[in-house]
Amino acid sequence: MDTDQKRTYTVTEVARELGISRSTAYECVRTGEIPCLRFGRRIVVAATVIDQLLSAPAPSTVPADELGSKSINEATASAASRSSDGAT
Repeated sequence: MDTDQKRTYTVTEVARELGISRSTAYECVRTGEIPCLRFGRRIVVAATVIDQLLSAPAPSTVPADELGSKSINEATASAASRSSDGAT
C-alpha cells in the first residue's frame, strides 16, 4: 500500500479539489451526490470517489430554469431525454 497517497479527504479539501464552495460540498454530501464515510461527527470522502467525479464525462449544458429544485443529475437526464426524443 502506498502510504504517500492520501486515501480520504475532508469535505473542505474535496471542495477545493472540485472547485466548488465548502457549503456546496456539504450540501452535495448531505444529498448523497458526493458519497462519504461518517465516523461519529467526522465526514471523509474516499480518494477514489474524487477520482471518479473528476474523470466522469462533463454533463451537458442544462438551462438554469430547468434546475429549479432538481439536482444537476436529474436536470441533465431530463434535458438529454428531450434531446434524444427530438424535442428542443
